[in-house]
Amino acid sequence: MSDVVGTWQVALSDGVHKVEFEHGTTSGKRVIRVDSKEILRRDWLFKLVGKETFKIGKHQCTINIDAVSGFAYEYTLDVDGKPLEKFSENRSKISRTWTLTLDGIDYR
Repeated sequence: MSDVVGTWQVALSDGVHKVEFEHGTTSGKRVIRVDSKEILRRDWLFKLVGKETFKIGKHQCTINIDAVSGFAYEYTLDVDGKPLEKFSENRSKISRTWTLTLDGIDYR
């Protein structure tokens, strides 16, 4: 049985990456996958909240695990020290792209 509790789409210069996070809320198990490839696994932790840090290319990413109430948790993703939403907003401001169709081929 999969304990996937969070998925995010992270748009970077080399494309869009899918981040999946599994969290066993009784065992503390943590698994992070980027583009379906497992990059981190911790099978047994007594600490159910905290942070897990990993990289996508040169970008530092952190999944924050916070207790909301009882055994309910909230999961957020930071990229380069900013919440994903803020990172994506800033990135879209600085990397404007145009598409051009030439002879039926799309160029970016």
